[in-house]
Amino acid sequence: MNESIVLYKVVDRIATITLNRPEKRNALNPELVTLLTAFLNKAGDDDNVKIIILKANGQTFSAGADLAYLQQLQQNSYEENLADSNHLKTLFTTILYLPKIVISQVEGHAIAGGCGLATVCDIIFAVPEANFGYTEVKLGFVPAIVSCLLMRKTSETIAKHILLTGDLFSADTALKYNLVTFVTKSDEISQKVNDFALNLCCNSSSNALKVTKQLINETTYSDLEKSLALAVKINAKVRESDDFKTGIACFVNKEKIKW
Repeated sequence: MNESIVLYKVVDRIATITLNRPEKRNALNPELVTLLTAFLNKAGDDDNVKIIILKANGQTFSAGADLAYLQQLQQNSYEENLADSNHLKTLFTTILYLPKIVISQVEGHAIAGGCGLATVCDIIFAVPEANFGYTEVKLGFVPAIVSCLLMRKTSETIAKHILLTGDLFSADTALKYNLVTFVTKSDEISQKVNDFALNLCCNSSSNALKVTKQLINETTYSDLEKSLALAVKINAKVRESDDFKTGIACFVNKEKIKW
């Protein structure tokens, strides 16, 4: 396993986890998902870590699924796709249920699963130049797992608009949609994120932060596991559809899709 695709360091009780596949626009594949989940759990278990920052190297936070990975999905059985969907779900729920605050630092586009990864964090900083979006429907896919998390953050009207169109939207629009906490200038975001994390470290009780996050999650996401279980099955089933296979083939071959 290539551990260099996710970087990890701890300074001043702040763990920084960095996606490090800039040449692939930090696209998600099973290897990256496994490493990212492992580092999140490592930070969660470390008594010397109080706050976690999730960021990415390069000009894209994450472009969603990796191209080679998308090609592989077309050959997978339903059982393989079900296991893979659960693998991705585990990454998102790890962040959600982690007993520590996770801050995402979004300095580039966050698309599809990458958008879900950025916005599932507890606090989200983004630069004005970052675009967000759930583009799955344009590829014949369904934003199943991420929709379960999105619906807890914004209204049904907004969720339907952004999920059904698959259009990209700006960081300022994401702020209006309650998907982003702060929009910060690109030359200030690193300092702003670090200052925010240090403020929590110095002025808030670790146990109080943990219990408060747990309280918010349990009152907001009371039926989440049921929704996610359904989403995982839908995710796997849709991957068997002709529309998905057509969409991915056109995407891989850079052909215009005629729906």
